[in-house]
Amino acid sequence: MRPDFKKMSLTKTDLEVVDLTRKSAECTLVLHNDDVNTFNFVIETLQELCGHTNEQAMQCTMLIHYKGKCDVKSGTAKQLKPIFEALCERGLTASIEK
Repeated sequence: MRPDFKKMSLTKTDLEVVDLTRKSAECTLVLHNDDVNTFNFVIETLQELCGHTNEQAMQCTMLIHYKGKCDVKSGTAKQLKPIFEALCERGLTASIEK
């Protein structure tokens, strides 16, 4: 049985507003490689601040080491800012990207 859907018309402006809303909510917290912090420190920090499992944190740490950076968390800029600040306070290099 097929549900009845009401026909809905969206204007170009409506679609642009929806797109802007979606884009503003989509941010990524990126952790960058450095020559200072140990693997264990980064793993423990990712578990504590980002809620990663041990395996997730290890994989991210390897990607950071070999690729130079890794997306470690996604969400709104408002959600990511406290985590970003905590990472920086611990001497890690991070950025929030849209």
